[in-house]
Amino acid sequence: MKNSETFTKKIVAGKFKGKSLKLPSKETTRSSKMIVVESFFNTIQFDVIDCTMVEVFSGSGSIGLEALSRGAKRIIFMEKDSDAIRALRHNISLTDPKACEVVEGNSFVNIAQVKKHLETLGEAAFIYIDPPFSIREGFEDVYDKTIGLIASLSLSTAKLIVVEHMTGLELPEHIGIFSHFKSKKFGKTSLSYYA
Repeated sequence: MKNSETFTKKIVAGKFKGKSLKLPSKETTRSSKMIVVESFFNTIQFDVIDCTMVEVFSGSGSIGLEALSRGAKRIIFMEKDSDAIRALRHNISLTDPKACEVVEGNSFVNIAQVKKHLETLGEAAFIYIDPPFSIREGFEDVYDKTIGLIASLSLSTAKLIVVEHMTGLELPEHIGIFSHFKSKKFGKTSLSYYA
């Protein structure tokens, strides 16, 4: 087995700073690079405080738990891989489980349930979407489905949408009622922001 260091990641800032998060197998998920995480949180800065965040394709939950550590009040994680869900539940147990909710199963199907939940809460959320890269077998249409998922959101459910994707992928300027306003590139990975 490889050095176990490669299978953990630390929370960078906030009340859970330094906690080591377990990462699921690299065959099933791809953890967001530290530079990407830092850039995202530098962009939203203090807006994260008291917000609700939905992390779609959450894997180990590193983005959502970082947000929780920095003052978010509620995180909804969406994931279907069982290995990732085990790591995610372990990681949640190290932080504040009462503030976290895990929606297991197909995110493209379960988004309807999450939207209803956000409408009931009366709160528009930050939505962070990190789909599997489309070069992986069985995921060739993942970006088309992701665009459909974004188009299904409303102002009452989403205040900011961020998509982590392969650099070189051109996402539309407008998706549903949301408009692209910022992109950041980090080698093979990019972040696209919609509001």
